[in-house]
Amino acid sequence: MTEECLRVGCAAGFSGDRTDAARPVVDALIKAGGPGYLLFETLAERTLALAQLARRENPDLGFEPLLPELLRPVLADCLKHGIRIVSNFGAANPEGAARCIARLATELGLRTPRVAVVRGDDLSGPLHRTLLQRALVESAEAPSIVESMVCANAYIGAEAIAAALLDGADIVVTGRVADPSLTLGPALAHFGWAHDDWDRIARATMVGHLLECGAQVSGGYYADPGFKEIPDLAHVGFPIAEIDADGNCVITKPAGTGGRIDEHTVKEQLLYEVHDPSAYLTPDVIADLSQAEVREVGPNRVRLSGVRGHPRPGRLKVNVFCEQGWFAEAEISYAGPRAEARARLAGEVLRERLRSLGTVRVDLIGVSSVLGDDAGRWLAAQPHGDARDVRLRVAINHAVKAEAERLPREMTALYTCGPAGGGGVRTGMRQRLSTHSCFVPREAVSTSFAIAG
Repeated sequence: MTEECLRVGCAAGFSGDRTDAARPVVDALIKAGGPGYLLFETLAERTLALAQLARRENPDLGFEPLLPELLRPVLADCLKHGIRIVSNFGAANPEGAARCIARLATELGLRTPRVAVVRGDDLSGPLHRTLLQRALVESAEAPSIVESMVCANAYIGAEAIAAALLDGADIVVTGRVADPSLTLGPALAHFGWAHDDWDRIARATMVGHLLECGAQVSGGYYADPGFKEIPDLAHVGFPIAEIDADGNCVITKPAGTGGRIDEHTVKEQLLYEVHDPSAYLTPDVIADLSQAEVREVGPNRVRLSGVRGHPRPGRLKVNVFCEQGWFAEAEISYAGPRAEARARLAGEVLRERLRSLGTVRVDLIGVSSVLGDDAGRWLAAQPHGDARDVRLRVAINHAVKAEAERLPREMTALYTCGPAGGGGVRTGMRQRLSTHSCFVPREAVSTSFAIAG
């Protein structure tokens, strides 16, 4: 087992993140020398559903749409300096992402990188239908869901990523793996830990958890003016983890970047989306954070240690995406005296004219939107105010596209059908998928990798 420190930097925390974040991270990895990895975490449940819809429209799509923009600034330096890339930007089409990377390398005049595609998360085929139907029934979901299924994806772990790296991959592209596995895979390959070395695996898993949301741990999502101040948020630096042979780490960021990494930002991210700190379930391990220690060891340098691990779960989480009709939404603005009253009236008009479509969601952005409900009870209970700048948003979901299209038309008609003073109409419509989660036995999911090309 090597004792050499492993540096892993993250340059994206979700699909749509900044495309210039990788440059400072790569420069810092080059300056530090030694083995380094660059992560792009771009996949979430909603993102994967959208990717599946894109692939249905065009079989060549379905991977991260910003992939060329994310890699273009740094691909040459990563290949030159041996910085390997691991990302889930394969989404619904990892093979398509691998082809896109090969085209980009050719366009930039670079050697063709060795790209590995991780397989096994996609359970959409007929062989898995009985398994999924049984699992959905156990989760109290309707068996008929399988009949309208678009796709099903399991959260797989880090083993195939590690195997691909040991096979010499420059870039590893995955679909739906657990977010922390993007960091654990490089750690397993680098340090050579046994696959039942639960403490070390748990520690590296929590390192991945700190990295997976990008600038959140650097003060981004932490920032709250007047309460939690963060310097130079416009140029917030993305995180780098220095991992030791026991899986403990120091979290830092590139010199000269904005944001801040301290005990508070790290603790907040450490507990982010953790349901039980003593038993954080992942495909690779059950991590126990109850005795974790977070300690500042220098400016923008925080050490995480004390994480323990327990044997990994016997089941894997699966998200099943099903057709759920068409989602339409439209907005219009009202301003000046009695703007709120006019916006409320416009919402009532649309609710009445679209009553046959079922539930019509009405929000007054700035008055009632985040706290509102589909039935409109919360808005109705709020006293009428005197807001002078109100944006009305109305939304519906309907199984029939032609029926859903009535909303954009009705919103546009408010221009002359009233009430007075509406303007700035914006409409949109898209196909919608519902998400249903269940668990399947681990042995029912087989993972592997293949070198593209």
